[in-house]
Amino acid sequence: MNIVTVIPARGGSKSIPQKNIQLLNGKPLVKYSIDYSLKSSLTTDTIVSTDSKDIANISRQCGAKVPFLRPKEFAEDDTPDYPVIKHALDTLERLNNNIIDVIILLRPTSPLRPPNLIEMGIDLLKRFPKATSVRSVTKTKEHPFRQWQKNGNFIRGFEVSIKESYNLPRQKLPEIYFQTGDIEIVKRNTLISGSISGENVLPLLIDHSSMLDIDEISDLEVANKMIS
Repeated sequence: MNIVTVIPARGGSKSIPQKNIQLLNGKPLVKYSIDYSLKSSLTTDTIVSTDSKDIANISRQCGAKVPFLRPKEFAEDDTPDYPVIKHALDTLERLNNNIIDVIILLRPTSPLRPPNLIEMGIDLLKRFPKATSVRSVTKTKEHPFRQWQKNGNFIRGFEVSIKESYNLPRQKLPEIYFQTGDIEIVKRNTLISGSISGENVLPLLIDHSSMLDIDEISDLEVANKMIS
């Protein structure tokens, strides 16, 4: 299969300026995802999608390819994942004149992902042909049946399909997963159909202690402590 990694790394970030090239243990954050992709023998190319020339230059120095700069309309604060990845798919296929079978999405904000996720995810896709994508998840610690929302001056249980779901004993709570930012693997047909996940999403379970998503400066400090 023609398997291409796309690492989205836009230049703008309100929480941490230039977040994707902030140093983690002396290395730009984006380098961890680049190295992770380059280490896998399954990936054909490792591409960074960015609107920033600085990030593009650093990414190239780290071994990634940056064959295009992402248009500004796909690099806003509220831009969802789909147009970014679809733009990368369309542009790469046009530039290289070939078809991409699978796109692997690695976010720079999850630099300390467990090993071999690419290999395990591709193996899942091969074993379950009807799958549309693979997504890393972890068992949630804050069960939605225990969550509440405002209702005027009062609160009511968030889950309304089951009567008083918040009073269910722990043993009867359904197993619920929380998506992590470690990896997403998407088939071309899924993207062409207008989705980054599709209907048949396979879970790639990781341990909750391995989950790290860098959104704030404090997260970067935690990551530095974990890696040092």
